[in-house]
Amino acid sequence: MGESDRYGEYRLPKKNIFNLGQDGNALVALFTINAICFLLLLTLQVVYFYFQSDSILYNTQAVQFFELPAQLTKLSERPWTVLIYMFTNIGVLNMLSNMLWLWTFGYVLQDLTGNNKIIPIYIYGGLLGAVFFIATSYALPNLKLFVDDSFLVGSNAATMAIAIAVTILTPNFRFFRNLGGGIPLWIVTAVYVAIDLLGLANLSTAAFASSHIGGGIAGFLFVYFLRRGMDGSVWMNNLYDWFINLFNPNKKQASVHSIKEKVFYSVGNKSPYKKVSTVTQQRVDEILDKINQQGYHFLTDEEKDILKRAAEADDLS
Repeated sequence: MGESDRYGEYRLPKKNIFNLGQDGNALVALFTINAICFLLLLTLQVVYFYFQSDSILYNTQAVQFFELPAQLTKLSERPWTVLIYMFTNIGVLNMLSNMLWLWTFGYVLQDLTGNNKIIPIYIYGGLLGAVFFIATSYALPNLKLFVDDSFLVGSNAATMAIAIAVTILTPNFRFFRNLGGGIPLWIVTAVYVAIDLLGLANLSTAAFASSHIGGGIAGFLFVYFLRRGMDGSVWMNNLYDWFINLFNPNKKQASVHSIKEKVFYSVGNKSPYKKVSTVTQQRVDEILDKINQQGYHFLTDEEKDILKRAAEADDLS
């Protein structure tokens, strides 16, 4: 059974572990980066308007450093926009709308798979969306005429990747289960895709629509390869860990099993005794941290038993 096959009939645990204020929360990290870029642009806009500069000057001098240009020469001059554009939303309504959809799908994906996959899927969606945007801008004759003035900005393509990925992983997950059995995730995704693409259903916005389609394809491909044993998030997480540990003199060394563990506990299929772990608050907190980082499905039977006994103890107290 592949890793992604574990998620087919996923349901949120009765006790919701998800906490927006929890350390190491990848979804919160995405919200934070989007908010920082939005507030930075908003601050620059206030500064420009304070000095009575018009909107054209603001767009040409400030916003261009956040937008992905379709023109390859301009892109070579501002290569960082390949990444930063997917975290930049222009306008309050656009920001709120994108963050609402990101929370809707990202909430389920993170609770399902842990912290390790949501950011890689987001970045893959943004990158493939950028490729589709540039390719369409050059491929269609009517758009190629305006390629010098065409720019892409917004988290739509990256959010689309998360939406498609989580829908493929667990299409039958339901929101609002108390209302007639709930609303299936695939229906919510269909509504999101319809709203997103119908708003771009004309030739002049074909490049923007193609970027969103590219993001969706990235989410599909991520799950496709995951089901075949190829996890596209591993190298990205390893690169991040390497970079963080590069400046950390107290980085943890890989644990080495002792001779005692290798010899005395290597008993094959035999069960000389059953180990019952003591339920402590520290142990429970460690298990909850593991759920947040990797997902509930990665708990061992012993860890699930500890959580069950801790819950029973809370009910009796």
